[in-house]
Amino acid sequence: MPTAVTAQQARTATREPGIAARFLLPLIALATAVTAANIYLAAPLLPLIARDFGSTPSAVAWIASVAQFGYAAGLLVFAPLGDTVNRRRLVAVLSLVAAAALVAGAAAAGTTALAAAVLVASAATVVPQLLVPLVARRAPADRRARHVAAVIAGLFTGIVAARVLGGLAGQAFGWRAVFVGAAALTAVLGLLTAYALPTEHRARRTGRLFSGLAALPSVVRSSPDLWRACVRQAGMYGAWSALWTSLALLLTGEDTTGYGLSTATAGLFGLFGLAASVVAPLAGGLVDRFGAAKVVRSAYLLAAASVPLFWLGGHVMVSLFVAAIAVHAALVASHVANQTLALTTTSTPATANTAYVVAGFAGGAIASALAGSAFTHFGWGGVCAVAGAWLVLGWTTTAARSTTTATRSTTAAVRR
Repeated sequence: MPTAVTAQQARTATREPGIAARFLLPLIALATAVTAANIYLAAPLLPLIARDFGSTPSAVAWIASVAQFGYAAGLLVFAPLGDTVNRRRLVAVLSLVAAAALVAGAAAAGTTALAAAVLVASAATVVPQLLVPLVARRAPADRRARHVAAVIAGLFTGIVAARVLGGLAGQAFGWRAVFVGAAALTAVLGLLTAYALPTEHRARRTGRLFSGLAALPSVVRSSPDLWRACVRQAGMYGAWSALWTSLALLLTGEDTTGYGLSTATAGLFGLFGLAASVVAPLAGGLVDRFGAAKVVRSAYLLAAASVPLFWLGGHVMVSLFVAAIAVHAALVASHVANQTLALTTTSTPATANTAYVVAGFAGGAIASALAGSAFTHFGWGGVCAVAGAWLVLGWTTTAARSTTTATRSTTAAVRR
């Protein structure tokens, strides 16, 4: 990292209280888990929501896609502000907005009102992506990926908690109580994290509040590594999202459409997602040692192997278990590698991180929307086809551009 950044790190460290410096990373990981859970809160509750509104689970599956689109929109608007405004104030405000939206969702009288509340809550749930650049900037260079991996482990733990605890609590107390509980946790952890963050003194930039958003296209164009990380994670996250957001439909479906499990039992299936939390620290060490490219390549191979296992899992439960572990391990390894690359490839890490995460969630939102429709018309096999197509698109697009770039570089060298 440049000397100027190192000096800034030193000044920041001298302003931090000792206890905050010691527990800041674990607190950020915990806050990340809680806030990330909000994005996936509706997915395991779809059968309960459908029953409450007199509909079918497949007819309300689009609400899960709304959450991802909302998160992507929030990232575009709010995450770049990490380069220009005080994170403490922004984290506090967004946490309170997300909590209020979740309470409104709990009081919703219909799917439209619920979707609107989920959209706002997800748009405000960008706190993890405001904090990851801070973690990467403060970490020693030889352990940067491992520090980023700690936050990512918190993120995936939150996703697992949303499915497992959300399903259990929803079965016991109703889906509305789950939304209220999530609102309370979001407010408390968000405010606590905001209080613990280091104080940042930044010069006012009149008229340039959203300059990071305007700079997104040029930042991506100027960095081939960032562009590659964005596209590959969009493919990986899209495949995972198509499978994971549709899984409740398979597990709770009756007759020939699924296994006929209860919402609570289906929610326990999310425990297989704990593989992601275990893999994250390992992936961080591998990235620090072998580089991001090798880790991403291995993750794509693992994800590709999981797709036929998921298809077989439509009829054989054991295959579904293995596939769930494999796809989570692939997703988190790819995420650790690609996000570390995104955070270190430009001089504006918050803006680069915004481009990276928006690309991932946009890919996930589109894939999950297509998967819901595919499940309705073609069953579980259609969902697996969407996941496989997303992996192919994510890899071949970047591979084609990498080949073109290498050819141009070779031609230019020969001419010189």
